[in-house]
Amino acid sequence: MDAIENIEKQYLNELSEGKEYPDFRSGDTIAVSVVVKEGERERIQIFEGVCISRSGEGINQNFTVRKISYGEGVERVFTLYSPLVDSIKLIRKGKVRRSKLYYLRTRRGKSARIAERQDLQSKKLDNIDLEDQTSEAEMSEEESAKEK
Repeated sequence: MDAIENIEKQYLNELSEGKEYPDFRSGDTIAVSVVVKEGERERIQIFEGVCISRSGEGINQNFTVRKISYGEGVERVFTLYSPLVDSIKLIRKGKVRRSKLYYLRTRRGKSARIAERQDLQSKKLDNIDLEDQTSEAEMSEEESAKEK
């Protein structure tokens, strides 16, 4: 098993070279940039929606994204380390108590909403940023007062 795991790690490093994958889970709103080939042309299309499930391990990790397009629910399954997935951007963290959110398929409107998750680390970072901004504002006020 060690030989297989080593080969998978090497291949995974090759696939993820130059790409950053955010730490997301079910309930998070993400934007997936997908490479679409139309004839000879290639373009990037963004598929933005709620991640309703993650499965697999290692190279075989998959995730399902659901969005509502023109009143119709659209789900798409992506392989995490696929060459067709150009980038993944985490837009919003959702607070859920399930790993598979298949119940969202039957929900519409307000009942399909997901509350935003507040992490302790992000709260601390926000407080530090606010303190830095206020101290910088105070310093600039003092400097402007000295100039007068």
